[in-house]
Amino acid sequence: MFTRTDFWIGLAVGVVAGAFGYKYMQNRVQQQPVIAEGQEQVSMEELVRQKEALEDMIAAQQAAEVK
Repeated sequence: MFTRTDFWIGLAVGVVAGAFGYKYMQNRVQQQPVIAEGQEQVSMEELVRQKEALEDMIAAQQAAEVK
């Protein structure tokens, strides 16, 4: 098992993909607004940013469906 190059290539690809996935998720968590307990309202700037992000995702989905 350990002498096959397919095993080592697969292991390397898995480690690299895991590292990129971990880094991506860490960035996503940092971008998410953290609402403290007792803080019930989200700022207007955050709502506008979320709205723009949703509009971008909708436009990308619609463009993908047209193709």
